[in-house]
Amino acid sequence: MFFTQLFTSSRGPLAKIWLAAHWEKKLTKTQVFECNLETTIRDILSPKMAINLRTFGHLLFGVVRIYSRKTKYLFADCNNALANIKIAFRPGQTDMPVEGLESTLRAITLVEDFSAFDAELPLPWSVSAHPHQQFLLYFFTKHFFLSLCKKKNKK
Repeated sequence: MFFTQLFTSSRGPLAKIWLAAHWEKKLTKTQVFECNLETTIRDILSPKMAINLRTFGHLLFGVVRIYSRKTKYLFADCNNALANIKIAFRPGQTDMPVEGLESTLRAITLVEDFSAFDAELPLPWSVSAHPHQQFLLYFFTKHFFLSLCKKKNKK
């Protein structure tokens, strides 16, 4: 049984995918961007009615064509943005005074303040837990810190 209303009607859930698979040139840019590939693939993989293997292949081909068009549009937009950035930041085309082109070290460096990290943290084995859990925490943290110290001493 072949359900043509899913594909041939303009409002069918998979109509744009079918159109992309068979008449790619008729697919407009807005139709490509309206198509949500995630939900479309979910609809193809779990259809409401049985789809034969050949139709399944056509639908996947349509998904690939739409994905390809989306990547082409993204690539063109990125190239356009890169060209605009290069034009905007050409060397020698700034309107800043010469003395303002370089800044001092103090203007771009933050003051190192580590006082926020000075708070005392409770030791893991002092947490109220079962004695067995306290022993395991103590044992693993002790061996972990000893292994760290040994690695630092080897260097």
